[in-house]
Amino acid sequence: MKIALGSDHAGFNYKEKVKNFLKESCLEVIDCGTFAPDPPVDYPDYVRPAALLVAQGQADRAIVFGGSGNGEAMVANKVKGIRCAYCFNEESARLGRLHNDANAISIGQRLISEEMALKIVKIFLETPFEGGRHIPRIKKMMEYENAS
Repeated sequence: MKIALGSDHAGFNYKEKVKNFLKESCLEVIDCGTFAPDPPVDYPDYVRPAALLVAQGQADRAIVFGGSGNGEAMVANKVKGIRCAYCFNEESARLGRLHNDANAISIGQRLISEEMALKIVKIFLETPFEGGRHIPRIKKMMEYENAS
């Protein structure tokens, strides 16, 4: 599995921790930056490229980071084909995959512990999409995306 990462300065430390975790798990990582914790950094400049890699089929999933994770999720979700779940606990990560087939997640470094961030990533990578009753909803999301 190939994972694209993107972060601003406020999410940099978690991005680095997750990057190491992914590499230790023998997953391929594409780091779209930022490459230092120095502010100011505009998160769209790093989050959008990570999301585009997934949308273009060059990565399987994306994980984006910021202070809160909110803006990063918004930027990722502007990319056609991306379903980025804002994750703040184990259940939000599990349901993002299980019910929404999320292909990206957003994590806020200022809001959750490093331990929780790593648990979220593990769940995101291991949880399959449930399918079934959720498939029509995913199709509707794609239709709405094409209608805008």
